[in-house]
Amino acid sequence: MRFLRLLEKRLEEAGLPRREALFLLAKALGVSPLEALWAEVPPAAQEEALTLLSKRLSGYPLQYLLGEWEFFGLPLRMREGVLIPRPETEGLVAWALELPLKAPRVLDVGTGSGAIALAYKAHRPEAEVWATEVDPVALALAEENARRLGLEVRFLPLPLTGGLSGLDLILSNPPYLPEAYRKEAPKELAHENPLALYAGEEGLSVARPLVREAREALRPGGWVYLELAPENVHLLAREMAGMGFEEVEVKEDLAGRPRYLRARTPKAG
Repeated sequence: MRFLRLLEKRLEEAGLPRREALFLLAKALGVSPLEALWAEVPPAAQEEALTLLSKRLSGYPLQYLLGEWEFFGLPLRMREGVLIPRPETEGLVAWALELPLKAPRVLDVGTGSGAIALAYKAHRPEAEVWATEVDPVALALAEENARRLGLEVRFLPLPLTGGLSGLDLILSNPPYLPEAYRKEAPKELAHENPLALYAGEEGLSVARPLVREAREALRPGGWVYLELAPENVHLLAREMAGMGFEEVEVKEDLAGRPRYLRARTPKAG
């Protein structure tokens, strides 16, 4: 416990969460965080934990150090350069799961590690789920996560909707940070693929063409759900209403910030 407190103190002094210490120690010991609470820490494990701590203090993301991170209850493998799934994105999945769709055809655009597609499939096993991704490293990781979890998702090396059609639901956490944010971004973001983070001057250079393609890819009455920056979610909502989308709605995240946007294509007839 004394060694764990040392790790916690070093993290706290650097302005990082104390709880990360237990994850680092568990990684060094090769056990679960719960087991690490009571385990003896031999010198070799202490040395490994201090090496991990040093990398973390330099700004290296915790998720990459651990090599695995939980998203919506699923343990996902992590790899440097692939977008790290964040708690906000769990809110997007939870909102989409409220839709009473029967055996839906679903597409996750820009899947990264596969987080959204795999979480949806895990909770809607009857759904037919596709996921597109242009980054081959991310695509390989998503496929690996699907195999490990035994979830059947079809991953496609395609941009945006990739010409798919007749879909009931499109989900996406597209890149949405404005370019200007690079100057003030936390140093952890430098380890992720910038193409998965930044999207032009307003942060909408990916989301705008995506919603245009969504109108063609969705069946009449189909839904699109997006996670966006609080600064531009209402702007895109107005634009989508002007494009003819119906039931356009913005939802706040757990911190009370406008974060999620959903809209429906006009029903047939």
